[in-house]
Amino acid sequence: MPARRGAARRGAARRGAARRGAARRGGFTRGLEIEPGNACARAKGATQRSQCWVRARRIRSAAAVGGWDRKRSPVERLEPFWSSRRAILVLSLSLNMGDYYTPVPTVRPVSPFNPSEDAATLRSAMKGLGTDEQTIIDIITQRTNSQRQEIAKHFTQEYERDIIEDLKSELGGHFEDVILALMVPKADYLCKELNKAMVGAGTDENTLIEILCSKTNKEIKDMVEAYERLFDRPLAEHMCSETSGDLRRLLTLIVTGVRNDYSVDAGRAKEAAEELHAAGELKIGTDEEVFNRILAHESFPQLKLIFEAYKEISGRTIEQALQDEISGDLLEAMLTIVENVQHPPTFFAKRLHDAVAGAGTEDKTLIRIIVCRSEVDLESIKREYEKLYDKTLESVVTNETSGDYKRALLALIGGP
Repeated sequence: MPARRGAARRGAARRGAARRGAARRGGFTRGLEIEPGNACARAKGATQRSQCWVRARRIRSAAAVGGWDRKRSPVERLEPFWSSRRAILVLSLSLNMGDYYTPVPTVRPVSPFNPSEDAATLRSAMKGLGTDEQTIIDIITQRTNSQRQEIAKHFTQEYERDIIEDLKSELGGHFEDVILALMVPKADYLCKELNKAMVGAGTDENTLIEILCSKTNKEIKDMVEAYERLFDRPLAEHMCSETSGDLRRLLTLIVTGVRNDYSVDAGRAKEAAEELHAAGELKIGTDEEVFNRILAHESFPQLKLIFEAYKEISGRTIEQALQDEISGDLLEAMLTIVENVQHPPTFFAKRLHDAVAGAGTEDKTLIRIIVCRSEVDLESIKREYEKLYDKTLESVVTNETSGDYKRALLALIGGP
């Protein structure tokens, strides 16, 4: 009996070694590191490798059940058990945003966190003669949005006061704009920005495009619900009344939530790329409807596959094709989608540069991007900004702003 158990253990060890060898040959040693162009993430760093190794083991287990044909492409191999393993693949593919980069925020949850204590400190900073702006900056810029909502709730419960109204009465200028932007839920803040872009004389299409064309379906859904709650009017209806033509059709598709955030299919990517090629370069004139449909419906990872397939088919990048085939605000909207598919930090670094370049500063854009990306990837954007423009985002903000406004922005971006 002991000899049999020893043989069984040795057999299990040999099978484990074989499985590990197959895993390495299959590209799982670095966390689902599948060929470029197949919409799979490359996790970097020891922690990410260990996390992805767990995911890889789960995927291999599924493969053992559903069959694993090594002659098929990596994405095709995953198809038989795609629906049952969607949650795993969502983690592995980083489906929220395009280039499967690792987003690095500058604002993270504070721990330990005491909302009652923060509320009391903020009350003291605004009570009596004068205002302690530095204390307001230190607390509000160093808490996440969900933590700020807890502080606001405790402030109302303990003092029977609205913290937003108190802040409005104590602060002013762009400093007030930054602090109030931080104190409301992100979807509410973005809806207010959309509303400002559409009310009054003229429409700020650049703001509509930046906000709507860079978001996932979940973010769009949150904004649609918040907009109707805040303004008693559907976002799609208001937007349709303020835009026109193909831009209106593209933005309407985005707002109505047609994008499938979880769809990745290498075969369909080539077909869609051929459709785009036929609708543009191979056609006299351009069929904008085809471009609208594909760019608004497909997930960001799927669009990345489509853009790579397009380059293989036509020999040109999708950006080059769009610049030749499309113009005006529609071109701006489509390029925004493309840049957010390829690498979101690059898009937002360019937007920040546009906001501070030339005469004057677009403070609304500067505030909106720094506030909204601080919990997402502002550290990544800072690095990209320095790489693109050979100067730090901190130095630019220091030169373009002043006073408490400057100190609040620098606190968010992690500047001195």
